[in-house]
Amino acid sequence: MIALEAYNLSKTYRDRGKQIQAVRDVSLTIKPGEVLAFLGPNGAGKTTTIKMIAGLIRPDSGFVKIAGSDPHRDPCALKLLGAVLEGNRNVYWRLSPEENLEYFGMLRGLDQRQAKRYGRSLLERFGLMDKRRSPVQALSRGMQQKLAIAVALVHQPQLLLLDEPTLGLDVEATENVKALVREIAEEGRAILLTTHQLDIAEQLSDRVAIIQAGEIIAEEPTRELIRQFSGSAYTIELESPLDAKQSQAIAALGAVVETEQTVYVQGAETLYQVFAILQPLPILRVKKDQADLTGIFLKLVREGRDA
Repeated sequence: MIALEAYNLSKTYRDRGKQIQAVRDVSLTIKPGEVLAFLGPNGAGKTTTIKMIAGLIRPDSGFVKIAGSDPHRDPCALKLLGAVLEGNRNVYWRLSPEENLEYFGMLRGLDQRQAKRYGRSLLERFGLMDKRRSPVQALSRGMQQKLAIAVALVHQPQLLLLDEPTLGLDVEATENVKALVREIAEEGRAILLTTHQLDIAEQLSDRVAIIQAGEIIAEEPTRELIRQFSGSAYTIELESPLDAKQSQAIAALGAVVETEQTVYVQGAETLYQVFAILQPLPILRVKKDQADLTGIFLKLVREGRDA
């Protein structure tokens, strides 16, 4: 079963007598165990789309199904959804982690015994047991974010919406949250990730969907999208300098000797021919001309803006 199916979602607002189409025929699907990074500039339609998926606003056309259930027709479908919103709006600061998990678990349909049992399991898993009775406002930002994710998971949803899950965290807390996201996906939960930290999106996502002016302008597996925008050139860095004979032989292949210890090669076939010439020189590093998601995103958004 598909965890999320959003089909041809459209939404138009009225502003001072004018109609503004915020979202136009947006379709998204996420399978269990998959992370989809949903990216776009401010005002592109991300928030409106997410609110339609979460059942907060009704689409003008199209439909949403979470594990086969429509959240706009069947309120029980919302029990299949968990969400972590950007900022600190996910938990009650004056309550403890233990109290938050019990409260939100019961709010989402668990009985008290289940909420306590699932909550304790999540506290242990997320390393929060020693802080279980401390007020949330006394916890570090990283602990608060881990608790927010735990609260979103306490009722064991099939789809998790993550909005800026690492924003404002230090390096260690960021790595902890990234590891948790990977674990959650490996358990079979579908994750819709929105973030402006595109390096995080690149590291965590299986697929990328980019929205601009209310329309999806790109949707591809993350690795495939990067491959499409990457070149076929390689830079070889050497520990020792080339001699004149090696430089001449490399140049004859069409490669470029940039310095005595740096060679620029086009194409994998030429690369291995250059390796044969370089023996027995020790190689320090071989780097492919690789695109990154930040550069790809900026290129696609600028092209869409200029079209």
